[in-house]
Amino acid sequence: MRRFAAMGMAMSDTGKCANCVRAIDGHEQKFCPACGQPTPAHRIDWHFLGHELEHSVLHMDRGILYSLKELMLRPGHLMRAYLEGRRANQVKPLLLLMISAAAVVVLGKYLLGGDLVGSAMQAGYSQGRAMGGGDVADPAVVTNTFAMVRDWINGHLTAFTLLCLPLEAAAFRLAFRGRGLNYPEWLVVSAFLTVQTFVFMAVAVSVQRWVPNVQAWILPVVFVYAVFSLIQLFQHHSRWATAFRALAGLVMFVLAQSLFTALIVAVLLVASGLR
Repeated sequence: MRRFAAMGMAMSDTGKCANCVRAIDGHEQKFCPACGQPTPAHRIDWHFLGHELEHSVLHMDRGILYSLKELMLRPGHLMRAYLEGRRANQVKPLLLLMISAAAVVVLGKYLLGGDLVGSAMQAGYSQGRAMGGGDVADPAVVTNTFAMVRDWINGHLTAFTLLCLPLEAAAFRLAFRGRGLNYPEWLVVSAFLTVQTFVFMAVAVSVQRWVPNVQAWILPVVFVYAVFSLIQLFQHHSRWATAFRALAGLVMFVLAQSLFTALIVAVLLVASGLR
């Protein structure tokens, strides 16, 4: 108890930063100039946790809800603001991506029995089969391959998304040559676009019980919204040129993602053959 009391006394000391012990210049200084930590550092209690929840998650002018709201209503403006350095109210894109991925996984676990991608993959396969006039491969091989890919992606959704992110950024970097964004900046833009995808996935998972085959519409909606977002991002350029480049980037990304998925299939087939 004495140790905790001492900690409480130390945290109430407004003369020094609790993190780096640098002297603080008066009560009006809210952040340490050396390490950036808020001063004074308050003891963790229910009031502190409620304050953190409000300002990190529920606050409508900063934090997660604010970033999601802006990303869905004014996506291009949010991306431009982040790229130009106006980031104080924004959640970091990779953190937002992982939070949204976790939310989709939780929804899929409780509403779809953990099968997040099965319905979408099956719908895509059925559409391709109808357009192609029937099966072009051994049904048993298709079924086994489908099951392996579905199970792997369902179990590693966040990892699969993060592995595909560099492919998406490279595709857009190639499609938008001459627009002034470097590859790391395209990684940021791609992360925001991927969060949009997870938002649409969450909505689809939530309403699938009442809207059959809704997951088949995710890809077209994602394409349309990505084009809209990039047109808004490059608002001073030709809308038609931006739309064409955005579609080209999306097509290149889908092809690269398909090749990457085929590589995963090959690895899974080899691994299953070695067992």
